[in-house]
Parts: sequence; C-alpha cells; structure tokens
Amino acid sequence: MQFVNPLFLLGLLAISIPVIIHLFNFRKFRKVYFTNVKFIEELRQQTQKQSQLKHLLILLMRILAIVCLVLTFAQPYIPVNKDEIKKKSENTISIFVDNSFSMEAGSSDGTLFNLARQKAAEVAFAYKSSDRFQLITGDFEGRHQRFVSRDEFIEMLDEVEISPVTRHLSEVIRRQNDLFGEQRQTNHYSYLISDFQKGITDLGNVAGDSAVRVMAIPLEVSNRNNLYIDTIWFDSPVFQVNQLLNLNVRIKNASENDFEKIPVKLLINSQQRAIASFDVKAGEQVDIKMPFTINEKGIQFGKLEITDFPITYDDSFYFSFEVQAEIPVLAIYEKAENVYLNSLFGKDSTFVFTSAPGNLLDYSAFGTNNLIVLDGLKNISSGLAQEIRRFADGGGSVLFFPGTEINSESYRDFFKIMDVAGIMAVDTFKTRISRINLQSRIYDDVFESIPENIDLPEVFKHYPVQRQTTSMMEELLALQNGEIFIGSEPVGKGTLYICAVPLDQQWSNFPKHAIFVPTLYKIALLSNPGSRLYYTAGENEDITIKKTILNGDQIFKIKSLDGTFEVIPEHRAIASKINIFTRNQVKNAGNYEIVYEGQRISGAAFNYNRAESDMVNLSKAQLESTIQKLGLRNFSVIAPTSRSLSEVITGIDKGFRLWKIFIVLALAFLMGEVLLLRFWKK
Repeated sequence: MQFVNPLFLLGLLAISIPVIIHLFNFRKFRKVYFTNVKFIEELRQQTQKQSQLKHLLILLMRILAIVCLVLTFAQPYIPVNKDEIKKKSENTISIFVDNSFSMEAGSSDGTLFNLARQKAAEVAFAYKSSDRFQLITGDFEGRHQRFVSRDEFIEMLDEVEISPVTRHLSEVIRRQNDLFGEQRQTNHYSYLISDFQKGITDLGNVAGDSAVRVMAIPLEVSNRNNLYIDTIWFDSPVFQVNQLLNLNVRIKNASENDFEKIPVKLLINSQQRAIASFDVKAGEQVDIKMPFTINEKGIQFGKLEITDFPITYDDSFYFSFEVQAEIPVLAIYEKAENVYLNSLFGKDSTFVFTSAPGNLLDYSAFGTNNLIVLDGLKNISSGLAQEIRRFADGGGSVLFFPGTEINSESYRDFFKIMDVAGIMAVDTFKTRISRINLQSRIYDDVFESIPENIDLPEVFKHYPVQRQTTSMMEELLALQNGEIFIGSEPVGKGTLYICAVPLDQQWSNFPKHAIFVPTLYKIALLSNPGSRLYYTAGENEDITIKKTILNGDQIFKIKSLDGTFEVIPEHRAIASKINIFTRNQVKNAGNYEIVYEGQRISGAAFNYNRAESDMVNLSKAQLESTIQKLGLRNFSVIAPTSRSLSEVITGIDKGFRLWKIFIVLALAFLMGEVLLLRFWKK
C-alpha cells in the first residue's frame, strides 16, 4: 500500500490524546451510602472490571477512528503495477477521438461518435485542471496539434464533426508521440477512443515508446449491418458515341441478413439511364452489369445509388469518364508519308491524323497526341529517343515499325532508352503469322470465332524481336517459329508496340491483309487511356490530365457541379501530362469539374473511403490478445463498465484507491463509541 499524501501520516500522533485521557482517567467520584456493607467488596470488584472493559473499548474506538481519519487524508492506494508509479507531478494527455464514418453506427447509448466525445470528456475530468490536454481526430487539423487547458479541450471537443478521412492507428500514435517529444518534463498519456475496426487497427506497425502509456477504449457496436457499393469498372476501356457499355457494379453485404430485390439506379449527367435489382446473402458480395449507351461526346458524370440504413455514406458511388471527340495520332516518317497509315487514320473522323518527317519535328506538340507511330526511320536521334520516352512515361502509346534500312547503333540506343531488348539483324527466312492472342485487349472483342484454316499474313523477311529475361512483353501476333510479330510492352505509364517488319510489301503482306485494320485501329483506340473513374475523398490524390498549353498566370480550379465548392489545387507539368494534387482539399463525395481559363477540361469523381464499410470490429479480448502477442508493454485496454470512465482511469493511474473505505470505517468507529457511551450504563 502506498500514499498520495504521506505527510498526513504525522496525524497518527493524535492517537496519544485519547490514550492520555484514559490513562489519567479524569472523572468525578460521588459517595454511595449502603445500609449493609457486607457486599461492598464484591460490588467494587464487579464494577471495576466492567468499567475497565468499557473504557478499553471506547479507547480502541477512538484510536481506530483517528487512524482511519488520518489514512483518509493520506489517500492510500494499492498500485496496479510498481512500474506505473509516477515520478513527475504534471501530466500531458493526448486523446484521439475517431470521427470516421463508421462511428455513425449505433450503440446502446446513441451513436458511437457521440459516445466517443462523451468518453473523451470523462478522460479529461479524470485529471487535474492544471494538466495539459491535446485533442486529435482523423482530420489531423493544425489547431489540434498543440496542448491546451482542460476547458479549451472541452470546447474543441464540442466542435468535432464526422469526417470522411480514415486513419490507421499507427499514424495516430506516431502523431501523438511526435507531440509528446516536445513535452519532456511531464507524464505522457495517450488515449485511443474508437470502434477499432479491423481495417485500421494496425498495431503491428506501432513502435512502442516506454515514456508513453497508451490506453485503448473500444466502443461496442449494437448494429453492424451495412450494405454498400464497393467498386465499379467497365468491360472496355474505350468509350465512343453510340457504343453500348457494360458497367460492372460490386455490392457487398456486411451484415447478418440476406437481401432480396434491392434496387440500384444508374444516373449519367443527372439522367437515369439504367435500373437493376439484386439479391445478396449475408456476408457475401454480388457483381451486377448495368448496360447503357453513350449518346454524346465529352465528359460524362455518373452516379450509382442504393438504399440502406443506418450507415448511408457508402450508398452512393460517383464516377466520371470522357468520350473523346477525336483521337490525335502523329506519324513520324523517314522520306515520305505512308499510304497505309494515311488510308486508315486520315480518312476516319474518329482520328485527327498528322504526319511529319523525322528531321522536322515539334517536340512540344508530342503531348497533344495519344499515339505516335515511328514509321520506317533509318536513324533515331538521341533527342527524338528522349522525347519518345518522355511521351511514354506520361501515358502515351508508341507504335514502332522499323525501317527497311536502319542505323543499328541508333536503334540500340533508342531501345536502351526505352528499356526494352529491341530487335536483331534481319532474318530472310520466309514464314507467316500463325497465332493471334485473343486474350489480349487488342483482339478480345474483334473476332467472334476464328476458323482453323484462317489465312494469316505472310512474312518474307523480318527483324526478330528480342525479349529480356524480366520482360513484360505481351505477344499479340506470333510467327510459325514462335517469334513475336507484334508485341507490346509497358514503358512508364504508356505502352510501346513493336512490329517485326516495316510497312513495306517487300517484307510482308501485313499492310494489305484484313487483320491490319483492326490491329492498328484498336491500338489507336486504346491509346486514349482516359482518367481514373474515381478518386478517394479526403486523401492526397494525383489527377493526371492531358497537357494543356499554360498561359501566363492562369490557374486550375476544382469545382463541384452544384457550385458549392471551389479550390485552387497545386499543379505540375510532368513529361507530356499535367498532374494536379488535391492535398486532401476535396473532402466530400461527388462529381467535380477541372476548369482552366474558364473552360472545363476534365472531370473527377470522388467517393468516400470504403475501408470502414465492412463493420468488423476488434473486441476487448482481441485487442488484449494482439497487444500481448506484439509485446506492447505500455498498452492497455479499458473495457466498458458501469462505473464512470473517470473512476476507471483514476484506478488505473493510482491503483485501487482506499480513502473511501477508511472514511466509512472512521464513521463506523465513531458511531461505535457513541453506542458504547449511550447504552453501556451498568
């Protein structure tokens, strides 16, 4: 047993007062007259024994009452652990209040979020008003990065609201420890008030700090049911006007109930374009297709909706995509324009086709194209090679046809810059194409079926295409000897397509064959990868758009379609693209437009993070097991009890407090003295 105020133990000297009183036996005597004195001796002996016993009991009651009163003021306690005895008089307390969307779930005492704020206030009142407190939420707001008084902490706590931001606990603890590092002369206490969802409770990434005591306060969820839209994707990455698209929607059922005939609506540009219904069993997921037709060019804004309660933040899903009016294609030739390329791209309104000789190029215009065709160049300069690599790094596609005559050294340098193996010396052996890779996205929707005796192009001579050991080259068309006729390999964010022959009838009849058109047409279509369908709200997202010619001090803006939000983001020109950094500024889900010089140049959709949609929470027992397994010595878990959190924390901080017991005992001993004096008359 130890004492909060050990100096009060000097009060035990007061025990001498009743002892002295009883030793001197200060009392008055009176005479009693008897008619018969033969019983005096017996009466005197009996009275003396009773009197001594009574006085001893009263003395004992007074001594014990004084002892209990002194111990009450000394505040004795039994420490939980000898290592937890405080050595410093002041405390700094950092309290994390989880304000993510999952805290909207219900508990027996209301929503988890309101309960978390209540618990945070109780934690604050478990300490002295002179201690310093810090509030931290998932938003990591600047005004929360300091220690304040208890009154100011309570005011800040009332201002906390639900946020779309989701933080892993390792991030929170790291932030708390950084702030504790500036408070060296105090005791450090970290409190984590959360529902401790499995997806964010990454205690394995926490570095323990012996100077900080961490206490987890898990909140119990009474209703874990949640139905939500998890993700979406299109069957085809190519978007064209009047094209039938299939939108795939994945819906998850994170509950213990089965759902039947739940409707889901699809809106494109605020107009309903499709509706479907689905059945999903408890704990499972379902993928549904929603077909619709694109009727117009330009940026399209989509929204999916289902109905679910009580967690509603993940019942809507936003997305955007662009139906490009025209696909710009640039052909770089050696001496003359290629008639086959001109016939394919130049006469189709889907493409904007331009061509230029290799010695008269405007490198600054490369970024305005989706596809660059290197057509039969004899020599590839280092400058052109560097610009082609920069174009591919930015997401552009490059289609390479070798020349009939080549400068081998310049070709080697070009392929080295592109980080691919390249081509070897000419092979004059006559062969033909024998295999089409129908699994490739180039041909996955070109043929309904291929007959066994299909007539494929002949090859009279070719440059064998090499593969590196770690190559990611995909075979599109293959020769009879197993060599690649056309292959594709990722380069940066783009793709490099390599053909084994020039577009020359002396080398192959490929340019006149029927497969030539769908091959190059699909390569050109897929050269427009478009932007991502959606981003995550509240995170630092990198939005890539096609390079725009920047004029003076003009700026980019991200604006919500309803006009309620507008922000000027940071932007940076990288390679042939422009990257826009949101820096956590877009916090609400919805569709947004990116505006430059007053014109909409792109769209972006933001959705709330689905990390907390699956309501799997760690219980107290699971948290304690994880803490023990990871050896986190300074971590402990405070389970919900009938007592107030302030009492529980005080008990953990100072052990089992005994002063209330002693004050009750003191009153009991005083009452015992009164009863002895009142009823022991004889």
